[in-house]
Amino acid sequence: MRLVLASSSPYRRELLARLRLDFTTHSPDIDESALPGESAIQLSLRLASAKATAVANRFGDALIIGSDQVALLEGKILGKPGNYAAAVEQLRAMSGKSVDFHTALCLLNAGAGRQQTSVATVTVTMRQLGPDEIARYLTAEPAFDCAGSARIEAL
Repeated sequence: MRLVLASSSPYRRELLARLRLDFTTHSPDIDESALPGESAIQLSLRLASAKATAVANRFGDALIIGSDQVALLEGKILGKPGNYAAAVEQLRAMSGKSVDFHTALCLLNAGAGRQQTSVATVTVTMRQLGPDEIARYLTAEPAFDCAGSARIEAL
C-alpha cells in the first residue's frame, strides 16, 4: 500500500525518512485551533485524526499518517509561537518548570475506512534558562513552528 504523511512539517518528514520507507507527503491544511474545553490530549488526538482524514480524499487507497504535538504548561496549552518574541516568552515561562508534550499519531487505512490512534506523553523538566541561553537556543534552533518553542528531535 502507498504510505502518505499528512503533514507540512519538515521535522516529521525527516523523522519518517529515517525509517527508509517509500512515502509521499501532503499538507492537510486544517484549522489547528483548540475547541472550547478541549484538553491537550484530546486536541492532539483530534488534530492527528483530522490531518489524516483531510488527506484521505486525495489518497483513497493509502495508509495515511497524521500526527500532532501539543505542549501543556501548568494547565495552559502552548501553541506554535510563530515568531522570535513569542518563542522567547514561551521559553521564559517554561524555565525551571515541567512541561508535558502530548504527541498523537493516527494511522488511517483510507481504503478500509479504519483508523488507529495513540498518544504518547513526555514530561520535560526545563532547567532555569537565562536570557542569553534562550537567545542562543533560538538562534541555533529557530523553533517558531514547534509547540512550546522546542524541537525535541533537535538541540
